[in-house]
Amino acid sequence: MELREAIESADPPQTGPGMAQLNAAFTCARWESGRRAVFTADENAAGGRAFLDAVDVQMGRPLRERAIELGRADLVELAPAEVRRAAGTQRIWSSSPVRLVALAFGPRVDDVRVRQALALAVDRAAIHNVLLQRQGEVSGALVPQWISGYAFLFPTAADVPRARALLAGVAAPARSLTLAAADRTMAERVALNGRDAGLALTAAPADAPADVRLAEVRTMTSDPPAALAAIAAGLDLPAPPSASASPEAVYAAERVLVESYRAIPLFHLPDLYAVGPRVRGGPGITPLGEWRFENLWVEGGRP
Repeated sequence: MELREAIESADPPQTGPGMAQLNAAFTCARWESGRRAVFTADENAAGGRAFLDAVDVQMGRPLRERAIELGRADLVELAPAEVRRAAGTQRIWSSSPVRLVALAFGPRVDDVRVRQALALAVDRAAIHNVLLQRQGEVSGALVPQWISGYAFLFPTAADVPRARALLAGVAAPARSLTLAAADRTMAERVALNGRDAGLALTAAPADAPADVRLAEVRTMTSDPPAALAAIAAGLDLPAPPSASASPEAVYAAERVLVESYRAIPLFHLPDLYAVGPRVRGGPGITPLGEWRFENLWVEGGRP
């Protein structure tokens, strides 16, 4: 199995996407932080022994190497732009949209007009169609539509003339921003949109000090209040009401967070995997992207 991102931890994680389910049926036999993990079937697992003897997870592989592994590994995590090429030869497993891509502002950007102008300038539809190959959903909400039921109420359309009007009274230094992102291509497109509206936006590496960062926060629960609370924490936003809040209160709290423009939701993306021909059973991921490997098996070569 090939993973797009490395899991940086001194010890094998017990929580996180799919880890609880994996640890319930398998035992970690080898752990190399950020590089490799090998899990072997637990003979005494509560749900019975898994069909698979072991799961070998390779992490943090560059895009070029992962592309080579298509057809070799049994499961390969895909970026949205890779799905169309892989779909021609392999099955694709997809979760529901569980990863929020958003622009998160640092404390220096204290003029709400600047933040709102960038929100209005980004052409989400163009990025979704071209860079993301229409995977996932364009969204102006923090919580995905399939969880909240009201994400469609948040606007997503670009309005460059209005963005320019907002910036008309803003001094030039306040309109000069740096954008840190791991996805350089998307960052450059966002920067171009910002410049069209009158912002001097410059893309920078993910680890560089910046005024804005292209962030990704994962939804770990299908409970709307809990999902909103976790997403807000991941984006350094104020904590919303407690998990016992009514749906109306959760919507109102999310609206307050979105309309502060401290974070600009852009897309909700699924987890995507190319599945090799040996894999039987499944699908091996749930709508939340949790791994369900205990009921999978691999078919060897036939004589």
